[in-house]
Amino acid sequence: MVRDALAGALRIEPEHIEIAAIRTTGDRIQDRPLAEAGGKGLFTKEIEEALLSGMIDLAVHSAKDMPTVLPDGLMLAAFLTREDPRDVFVSRKAKTLAGLPQGATIGTSSPRRQALARRLRRDLRVVDLRGNVETRLRKLDEGVADGTLLALAGLKRLGLTEHATQVLMIDDFLPAVGQGAICIETRASDDKTRTLLNRIDDPDTATAIIAERAFLAALDGSCRTPIAGHATVENGRVRFRGMIVKPDGSEAFEATRDGPAGDAALLGDDAGRELKSRASPDFFAR
Repeated sequence: MVRDALAGALRIEPEHIEIAAIRTTGDRIQDRPLAEAGGKGLFTKEIEEALLSGMIDLAVHSAKDMPTVLPDGLMLAAFLTREDPRDVFVSRKAKTLAGLPQGATIGTSSPRRQALARRLRRDLRVVDLRGNVETRLRKLDEGVADGTLLALAGLKRLGLTEHATQVLMIDDFLPAVGQGAICIETRASDDKTRTLLNRIDDPDTATAIIAERAFLAALDGSCRTPIAGHATVENGRVRFRGMIVKPDGSEAFEATRDGPAGDAALLGDDAGRELKSRASPDFFAR
């Protein structure tokens, strides 16, 4: 997607832009929750090492996989236009999450999805479900779980939207920070590449993600903490809603902000600080 966008902007054939496929630690770990192995950085470490070494000129990531603090010398330089950020419920046994039988099993390795599902249905049991989208769909067919939760953006990009049993509304199921957005990371000193990326950067997506990441940073967020946040930008203003949820879904705090797009980082940071002050120190304790 990034190669095609760049090629179009530069009016060259896509084949002139080389893709270096790099398998990360996060891709390789399939036998345990990522939170137990180190969190978000597992999907970026090897790619960022290649960027710092000069082996590649830009790194393409899912924005929701990005740690809040980047390695020295690196920066997020551009964002593609955001895809639909919502989550979907997928099941072979019920048409909706609410329609699952009492005590049903939800398969997901995401602390946020686990907590939000339990917030809606305290009776649900959760099992860890790892792997790419196709693997998780296959495990569902094998009866590992009665249902699972996936990102609609991923299903759209893979052409697998027919598997979505129910699209979950943002008001009911707040997305992960950065969900649905593709970000492009570069060396901060590489002015040439940054200038090229300006041609494909979507300013509204960038502003929304800036607000969301500032919220996450204020909460010291990681893969271990159930945190949700979503921002939209319209007519030069950003609207943000953030949430923290206890892992068992028993308690949640929310904050909203609305202000000029130029204040996106301040708005997200302020919302995060508010929730951090409202929650008890042991809020995220399992």
